[in-house]
Amino acid sequence: MDLIVWKKESSPSYRPSKAEASSTVTMSPPYTLGNQVTGMFFSSMRACAAVGWSLCFSLLLLGRAEGSALNCHTTCICASNVVSCSKMYLTTVPTSLPPYTAVLDLSYNNITKLRAEWTPVKLSRLRNLLLGHNGLHFLSSEAFVNVKELRYLDLSSNSLDLLSEFMFEPLEQLEVLLLYNNRISQVDRTAFNNLNSLQKLYLSQNQISRFPLELVKDKTRLEKLSLLDVSSNRVKVLPVQELQNLPGWIKNGLYFHNNPVLCDCELYSLLAHWYLRKFSSAYDFRDEYTCVMPSDKRTVGVFELNVQLNCSTFKEEAEETYLEQTLMLSCDTRQRDMIKTWTLPGNVPVPPAASVVTNSNTTAVMLADGKLQLSSVRAEDSGTYTCVATSEVLNETVYVVVKVHNFTINGNGETLNTAYTTLVGCLASVVLVLIYLYLTPCRCFCCPNNKDPKDLQGQNGKLNPSGGEEDGEEDGDGPQGKAHRKKSVAESISSVFSDTPIVV
Repeated sequence: MDLIVWKKESSPSYRPSKAEASSTVTMSPPYTLGNQVTGMFFSSMRACAAVGWSLCFSLLLLGRAEGSALNCHTTCICASNVVSCSKMYLTTVPTSLPPYTAVLDLSYNNITKLRAEWTPVKLSRLRNLLLGHNGLHFLSSEAFVNVKELRYLDLSSNSLDLLSEFMFEPLEQLEVLLLYNNRISQVDRTAFNNLNSLQKLYLSQNQISRFPLELVKDKTRLEKLSLLDVSSNRVKVLPVQELQNLPGWIKNGLYFHNNPVLCDCELYSLLAHWYLRKFSSAYDFRDEYTCVMPSDKRTVGVFELNVQLNCSTFKEEAEETYLEQTLMLSCDTRQRDMIKTWTLPGNVPVPPAASVVTNSNTTAVMLADGKLQLSSVRAEDSGTYTCVATSEVLNETVYVVVKVHNFTINGNGETLNTAYTTLVGCLASVVLVLIYLYLTPCRCFCCPNNKDPKDLQGQNGKLNPSGGEEDGEEDGDGPQGKAHRKKSVAESISSVFSDTPIVV
């Protein structure tokens, strides 16, 4: 076969030489197909010379990239089960992807729509799909039907504005979902349904205005979620109390910095607590947590609110209980599923789960989930309980301070403690003595002159043994005819401390 050498000419009237044409025409029959290809290439070269070489090659590259079959030598790079088509100016996903593909990188292209038929065959071995930086603005509700085994999905830095219902429902094995740097303003409550294996969800740098509390509060929705990033959005109101009640391993991975939330002391107390516990969400981004002052709309740091709003310094609160109650202590660690051990006040170790320690009539049991159960607590059980948690990447010590009140609880009410009971008893005794002294009628038959007690009864039930009323009586013969009061007889009142028997 003769070698054909092409000359690069700028004139559209270029023609091959006679020798070149002769060598082409006189080819034997086995090279007839080569003749046809050569003729087509002749036509392409003439067209390129007419419109310009740079534009021609761009059009040829675009035509090759759009809707073309996978080419591991020109379009993509194939390395074993990895297919990388990054930065290849693709507008659609290449067809005929090998079924053994485990990693498919389509980032930094021009794929604006991901339709249901982007892969007509199932890719059961595909684990990682990268579609970041594509200008993607449309996702079919059936886009992931044929890639159900995905573990990692990158949809970051695109133009998505809505997460519709049941969009990711087929991805039961998905563990990491990247949606940051989009235009998402609405998240349907069912968008993440059925993602039972999802561990990390990145929603930062979007336009979300409502904090998606249900994603971390509803334990039946995303059971394994340990990282939720909603930083750099438009959230103005935070459910502070609900966030404070979350487990420590969720709070450790809950990021909401760079949001225009309103400043208040509850927000300061929340983040101060997280910072003292060294939760990554607050500890690593301490300077990124800002809020808007409600008075003048200034943006200030959350950790400056103790000065700006005169918020009180945060202190860890102790667990409080009462005598003879059962108390459950939680080892609220920054990581999930750690190995935990407990130590009682006085450095008394607690054996592993299902073992029992008796200390001062108090029964301490470590449960299978790592909690410590104290039964029939006593006042001397107050103190600091230590939980040591370990894992392959983290060792953590959690201190739980317990305060036992010196009284018990019966039902919904509280019984009085000893000091209060004694005080009330003394007051009651004084009242009874006063009642006896001043309000009890005298009915003794040993009164002087043996007069009838009825005749001796005076005003307010007090008696005068001499026969007159103690409180006073009107005497018409008295000076100016006015009533006057006679002096009371000291002997008319018997001392309660005398030995005289009282007859009623």
